[in-house]
Amino acid sequence: MLTRDGIQQRKNCWQDGVLGTTCPIPPGWNWTYNFQVKDQIGSFFYFPPLGMQRAAGGFGGITVNNRAVISVPFDTPDGDITLFIGDWYKMNHTHLRKMLDDGKELGMPDGVLMNGKGPYRYNDSLVPDGIEHETIKVEPGKTYRFRVHNVGVSTSLNLRIQNHNMALVETEGSYTMKQNFTNLDIHVGQSYSFLVTMDQNASSDYYIVASARFVNESLWTRVTGVAILQYSNSKGKASGPLPDPPNDEYDKTFSMNQARSIRMNVSTGAARPNPQGSFHYGSINVSQVYKLRNEPPVIINGKKRTTLSGISYSPPDTPLRLADLYDKKDVYTLDFPTMPIDGPPVIRTSVINSTYKNFLEIVFQNNDSTVQTYHIDGYAFWVVGMDYGEWTENSRGTYNKWDGVSRCTTQVFPGAWTAVMLSLDSPGFWNVRTENLDTWYLGQETYIRVVDPNGGYNVTEMVAPDNMLYCGLLKDKQKAQKPHGSRSSASAAKLNYHVLAALVSLVVALVLGH
Repeated sequence: MLTRDGIQQRKNCWQDGVLGTTCPIPPGWNWTYNFQVKDQIGSFFYFPPLGMQRAAGGFGGITVNNRAVISVPFDTPDGDITLFIGDWYKMNHTHLRKMLDDGKELGMPDGVLMNGKGPYRYNDSLVPDGIEHETIKVEPGKTYRFRVHNVGVSTSLNLRIQNHNMALVETEGSYTMKQNFTNLDIHVGQSYSFLVTMDQNASSDYYIVASARFVNESLWTRVTGVAILQYSNSKGKASGPLPDPPNDEYDKTFSMNQARSIRMNVSTGAARPNPQGSFHYGSINVSQVYKLRNEPPVIINGKKRTTLSGISYSPPDTPLRLADLYDKKDVYTLDFPTMPIDGPPVIRTSVINSTYKNFLEIVFQNNDSTVQTYHIDGYAFWVVGMDYGEWTENSRGTYNKWDGVSRCTTQVFPGAWTAVMLSLDSPGFWNVRTENLDTWYLGQETYIRVVDPNGGYNVTEMVAPDNMLYCGLLKDKQKAQKPHGSRSSASAAKLNYHVLAALVSLVVALVLGH
């Protein structure tokens, strides 16, 4: 299955591509996603959510452009460039899973990839010869839109382009106030758009760098990702030291202040002509408040697990939404606590119970020692506040209730909290998860169940698709599908995920083009 970070699947969680809504696609079978990109613009990506498969390279970009009648708050760029950055391990995703199942840490990555390629040999002692690196070719004087996605496993990365400013203009479907950065921290699962003008003299090529943040091990220097920005009139190869990272690589306050500085452009429209600030989220009465707290990994029933509010999520064999459709009982419980539980941690399929048109305040409290990023499927939320320490009700006095950035994935620094607000305008089951693959795999997720009390699912929500897959308690309803091709299941499992990504990208482009 494939899920699409940031694509809201309006009233159609059937197409969300996660275990809570649809069954996995059996080996050799196919399944067609049909969805409408409604009232959205921006830079997003897709990936398979099962068993850390994203670590094997199963991802690709989705760009949703404005309709011609909607103006864009900046001049049309001369080109559009998608850049995937992320930490990488030599071991495949099945070995990474086994390490976690055995209670081990994944340890330091073996590198940082940029568009699936290794680092340019900027240092002969750190980078072996013969590694293929990414080269982005540009024309002098032109401005390009860089859409950057951190699709890695668990590492926050700092992005910078030697001698060039990066003008931030959009994040995950929201136009931001334009501001220049010489470097920006991009956390796992996050997406940003920058305008970069080729205004240098091209005496040589320039480095594009993605380096690890918030690590205290000198060996991490060898996992730095380096690509090349090459002017058409360049006079030579890039050389010399890489552009410097932030002054203190471990200073999380710098990164938090950087994140706080990103504000929504409330005077312009995004997918609609009305200004983004015309929906005054800060004046809406909150219906429900949830504080989701994560802790360092714990041992539950002899196994290493991660938790949200003391609960480690266990996905059932029957998707939650499918169980509701056929009135199957005891698949999940609607008892996810509004505040973290004080007792011993438990493994449970516990879901947040809410109602269509409710307005939620969710506080992510990170009591672990590493940065976590949190994502909510089906929605964009307003990031209204973040700070260090334990969140209390008095923390609301620091909230930004006017131009907080609207996005689908937010970072939560260790020993800190981040508060978001969202309007539940789309019925269904919607996944709430950490984007860090290791802590996600070990149980750090839940779902929000959104029901319309006036109409039920199949009135407000779109009906189940005709090509529904069945599994778990409903497996007897599944009709057989002849596997495609003669590839054995063993060899099919070895399918190159970069080829898969390219094929799916084409399919998505065709679907979005209708």
